[in-house]
Amino acid sequence: MYLRKFIINLLFILLSFSSIAEERISNNQNTELSFFTGTFDFSDDGKKSTLIGFQHQNENLNRDTFFGNLSPITGGLITADNAGYFYTGVQAQYKIGGLNFTPSFTPGLYHEGDGKDLGHVIEFKTELQISLNTSGNSQFGFSYNHISNASLGDKNPGANSYMFNFFKSF
Repeated sequence: MYLRKFIINLLFILLSFSSIAEERISNNQNTELSFFTGTFDFSDDGKKSTLIGFQHQNENLNRDTFFGNLSPITGGLITADNAGYFYTGVQAQYKIGGLNFTPSFTPGLYHEGDGKDLGHVIEFKTELQISLNTSGNSQFGFSYNHISNASLGDKNPGANSYMFNFFKSF
């Protein structure tokens, strides 16, 4: 019930951002918001759960490097089992025509709620996103990630998740 209300509110906010962004379109779009939903720990039948989340990227802080275009990201997710993960880290972006390949690494804080015990409050997320430009300021994509504590805790079961993403630049 809670997740259903949360999804409805998130969709309302997303549609509001879309209309605001259309009014403010310029050639200097420097903020990207991503909203995503999917399945947390899909490979564990006992603890898999629906997830929903957001991510922010400020393109004023991106840099072209030997490793590609790098930029800081910050975001969070919550599962239907009230587990939550808040993170900040870095992503690289590689563009091939209208396709974007975006690997990222983000350390963060995990709270298990009624969900899976990942073994430690500090967890690390590695992710690969593939997205398609749909307009000058929007993208749709798919991503896969793995969250693990790198053996900081007594146990390290990890969690594998997949998400469907919507990106909007402002």
